[in-house]
Amino acid sequence: MASPMEQFEIHKGLQLPTVELPGGLLVDLSLNNSILAMLIAAGLVVAFFAVATSRAAVVPGRMQLMAEGLFSYIDDMAHGIIGHESRKFFPYVFTIFLFVLSMNMLGLFLAFTATSQLAVTATLAVLTFLIVLVVGFIRNGANMYKLFVPSGVPWYMLFLVTPIEIISFFLRPVTLALRLFGNMLGGHVALKVFAGFIPALAGLGAVGVVGAVLPLVGVVALTSLEFLVAFLQAFVFAVLTCVYLNDVVNLGDHH
Repeated sequence: MASPMEQFEIHKGLQLPTVELPGGLLVDLSLNNSILAMLIAAGLVVAFFAVATSRAAVVPGRMQLMAEGLFSYIDDMAHGIIGHESRKFFPYVFTIFLFVLSMNMLGLFLAFTATSQLAVTATLAVLTFLIVLVVGFIRNGANMYKLFVPSGVPWYMLFLVTPIEIISFFLRPVTLALRLFGNMLGGHVALKVFAGFIPALAGLGAVGVVGAVLPLVGVVALTSLEFLVAFLQAFVFAVLTCVYLNDVVNLGDHH
C-alpha cells in the first residue's frame, strides 16, 4: 500500500533554467506540481468570474448568482469586522479567499493539494502579515505601539501584558500558516489511509469484501467533510485577515 505521505511529494514537470538573483540567491524556475496546482486554481477562479460576468443580466443566471453570492458574502463579512473602510481592503480579502478556496477544492479532485505545502500557506500568511504591517504604519505611524498596550490595563501589569501582546502579534503569520496547512494535510492523510484499507481488505476474499464496506463508508464521509473543511479553512483565513486589518485600521477606536 502506498504511503499516505507520498501524495505531498514535489515533482518537477517542465524543466526551466535556474536564475541567479543579486546576492547570489539561486531561483529554480522549473514548473513543479505545486506551482501547476496553484496556476490551475488561479486560472479556474479567473475563468469562473469571466464566464459569470460575461452575460450579466438584471435577472442573474446560476453562475452569475453564485458569483454575486460569493461577493456579497465576503463583502458583508469584511464590513462586519473592519467597518466602513472595508471596501479599501476587500479586493485583497476576496482574492485570498477565492485563491485558498480554489486550491483546497482542487486538491479533492487532483492527486496534489497546494495548501498541504507549508511553503505555500506560509507565503500567503507572510504576505497578509506584511500588508497588515504596512497599513498599520501608514495609518498610525509611531502610534502602532498602542497595539501592544491595551487600554485599561494597570501600568504595573504592562510589564507582563506588553511582551505577551508583542509575541502573539508576531506569531500571527505562524498560526495562520499552520492552521491551513495542518487541516489540509491531516484531512488528506486520513482519506489516503481509509482508502488504502479498501483494496487491502477486498483482496482477502468474501469476508474481506464485506469488511471493505466500512472504510468505503469512511472515505465517503471524510470526503464530504473535506469539502466543508476546504470552504471553512478559506473562510477562516479571510476572517482572520480582516481581524488583523481591523486591529490596525481602527487602532484608535480600541484604545
